[in-house]
Amino acid sequence: MKRFTTLLILSVFMVIFYAKSPVQAQEAAKIKWYSIEEAVKLNKKHQKKFFVDVYTDWCGWCKKMDAGTFTDPVIVEYMSKNFYAVKLDAETQDTIVINAQTFVSTNPGGKRASHQLAAALLNGKMSYPSFVFLDDEVKLITVLPGFNPPEKLEPVLHYIAEEKYKDTPYDQFLNTFIGSFNK
Repeated sequence: MKRFTTLLILSVFMVIFYAKSPVQAQEAAKIKWYSIEEAVKLNKKHQKKFFVDVYTDWCGWCKKMDAGTFTDPVIVEYMSKNFYAVKLDAETQDTIVINAQTFVSTNPGGKRASHQLAAALLNGKMSYPSFVFLDDEVKLITVLPGFNPPEKLEPVLHYIAEEKYKDTPYDQFLNTFIGSFNK
């Protein structure tokens, strides 16, 4: 009986000591976001595709993506392994230089002025949120506009990371895709 009590106390102690609280678990599930310049620099050492979240500070759906989709453990893990995750404020006033090309705000000091890089990545279709996929040579693969919950974003991430976009229509890929949310 003494042995059982000792084991029970040790077990309870271990659960309390090692278990993560819901807050700690939420904090653990975060994407490491880079600036585009940081990601391009990292890509020179270790090539990956780019996932660029083009957002604005006033965009409610952008905030919903940050709070839900981009904290989902499935999305966090897959993006971390397969992409350089980049945050790009579409209205930033910063000058951005990529591969010797300079991008600036279209209206320095003005409110809600789109940035040249955001406009270039989105082909002038300025809607937020929008997600830009670039290959490891920093060339456009595709743009995904609008809010996407985790179960909708997961197959897109696989489609791009696994380079299925090169030879398989998305609808066909989707018919055979078994992800974490539809098991």
